[in-house]
Amino acid sequence: MSRVRTRPTRDDTRDKLFEAAARVFEQEGIGSASIEAIAAAAGFTRGAFYSNFKSKDELIIAMLEDHVEQSIRRNLDILAEHTDLDDFIAALKSMDRSRQDPLGRSPLLHMEMILYVARAEKRRPELAKRLRARRKLIADIVETTLKGNGRNGGLNPSWAASVVLALEDGFRLHRLIDPETTPADSFMRAITDLRRRTGLSPD
Repeated sequence: MSRVRTRPTRDDTRDKLFEAAARVFEQEGIGSASIEAIAAAAGFTRGAFYSNFKSKDELIIAMLEDHVEQSIRRNLDILAEHTDLDDFIAALKSMDRSRQDPLGRSPLLHMEMILYVARAEKRRPELAKRLRARRKLIADIVETTLKGNGRNGGLNPSWAASVVLALEDGFRLHRLIDPETTPADSFMRAITDLRRRTGLSPD
C-alpha cells in the first residue's frame, strides 16, 4: 500500500522560506545572501522560491509585513486580557518568544532588514505603511491601558506611540552598533523610567 504524500501548502512554504532566509541573512549578511542559498536552506529548489517571490527584495518585504501582522495580533491578544499597563508589560516580558516569527525572535535582524529596504527610495512607502501600523498599535495600547487605569494625564496616545516607537527602534539600532554598552533590556528600562517621570507609574 503506497503512502499518501501531502504537498506543503503555500503558507507552509513561505514560512519555511522566512525561517531559512533569516538564518542565511544572519550568517552571510542580507546583501550577500543569494536566492539559491535561501532556497537550499529551506530544502527547496530555486523554482520553488520563484513560485512564491519574484525577488529577494519581495521576500524581505513579505517578511517585514508578516512580522508586523503577527506582532499586532499578539499584542492585541495580550491587551484583551491585560488592560492595566503594568499587567500588560509583565505579560509582554513573560511571552514565549520562541513561538514568534524570525524577526520577532531577532530584533537586530529586523532592524537590519528595515535599513536594507530603506536604502531604496521607491520601497520607503511600504516601510511607512508598516511604521504607521506599528504606531497605531502602540497608540491603541496606550489609550486602552490609560482607560483601564482610570487616568489619561493629558497624554496624547498618538504622540506617546511615536515616542515609544522611536525609543524601541533607537535602542535596537544602538544595540546593533554597540551591544557592549546597550543592554538587551534597555528599551523596557527606558519605558519604566519614562513612566515614572511622567507620573504614569504607580511607584
